[in-house]
Amino acid sequence: MHHALPLLIDWVPRQRWFAATGGTARLRLLAEIPMDGAAPDAEVSVLLIADDATDRPVVYQVPVVVRHDPSPAPSAAVIGTTSDGMTLLDGPHDPAFTSALMRQIAPGVEATAEVLRGEQSNTSIIFHPTAGRPVICKVFRQVEEGTNPDIELQTVLTDAGSSHVPAVIGAVTGSWPDPLVGAHIASGSLAFAQEFFPGVSDAWRVALGAAADDTDFTAAAADLGRTTADVHRDLARLLPTRPATGTARETVAAAWLRRLDIALVEVPALRPHEAAIRACYADAMGVDWPDLQRIHGDYHLGQVLQVPGRGWVLLDFEGEPMRPIGERREPDLALRDIAGMLRSFDYVAGSVLQEGPPSVPAVLAWADAARTAFLAGYAAAMPGTAGGPLLAALELEKAVYEAIYEARHRPGWLSIPLAAVERLAEG
Repeated sequence: MHHALPLLIDWVPRQRWFAATGGTARLRLLAEIPMDGAAPDAEVSVLLIADDATDRPVVYQVPVVVRHDPSPAPSAAVIGTTSDGMTLLDGPHDPAFTSALMRQIAPGVEATAEVLRGEQSNTSIIFHPTAGRPVICKVFRQVEEGTNPDIELQTVLTDAGSSHVPAVIGAVTGSWPDPLVGAHIASGSLAFAQEFFPGVSDAWRVALGAAADDTDFTAAAADLGRTTADVHRDLARLLPTRPATGTARETVAAAWLRRLDIALVEVPALRPHEAAIRACYADAMGVDWPDLQRIHGDYHLGQVLQVPGRGWVLLDFEGEPMRPIGERREPDLALRDIAGMLRSFDYVAGSVLQEGPPSVPAVLAWADAARTAFLAGYAAAMPGTAGGPLLAALELEKAVYEAIYEARHRPGWLSIPLAAVERLAEG
């Protein structure tokens, strides 16, 4: 499908999962994987392409369906038309690709498919089988060598009988020449399928409604804390852990300080708190650290579902998408997940106040009660693990990151992390 490359050079930079800044791509084809059992009137392949517009090449997965006479398709699905009249379509939007993908994941299962809207870094397809529960399949757009941690961690938890993650259905892997060392053949995750819960709200929406209505959320938050502790305990039991050595601690502290240096330049309002922030980080270095273990890595209320009859179910163990996959597979501090969730409750309050005009004291009290209940639930399940200078430093470091993000992308929201920095650094 070399004829696809000129069309992709224009199409790829317009996708939400495009990583480079500046809107320009320098693409080359690394591999083409034909899809077996494709429709007779369509050619279906998975293209793995490298973008050399960044310092280190980014590898993208683009499933492509080629049709001579396509049915009407949404504009987002159309990659372009070749000079000989062939229309190229983005695979997740075409039944020729989705049918072939489903046959790889669950042979013999017939299902209709729809694309989940609004995703940033991946494309998810909802399959509705003629019999059985719906399935959601995540097609990874940026691919890297090795098993994606979302697949690795949820498979381990599913195999152990955990009810706190969706049941794993299957995964698809692929191979391609390394974009830097062509003689090396990389292999990695292309897609991941698991059970889907239709009509179920995530914890962000549930918490947002409760905060707006000033409805007590402490019981739900405490239960979420217990669920989080259960998952952390299982991950520590099922996968290797390692001590937080002096070298590991110094690496973490150096990352805190690098981010702070960036923040002080980009967010001048942080400068009055610089000394207090550095003191908080120093306090964390002076206490004992727990062993490092596998964690969620990008934990917030949007990553949790409230499933009737089952309780809280955790999703998306992929980690921070912008970090290299090798880093995301490394053991880390479980307290990092706790800090992320505490910041998420703070953002619920900030979001409600952005919409206005509720009672500010009531909303802030709601968030404080939810945070306290979450910590209490976690500590009840894993005594002595949640709190202290290390958690304070991790939550503060997360707020510093948020300040950078908001200053760059949503200046109107900058007050949320700034208030948190003041509270955490000075308190």
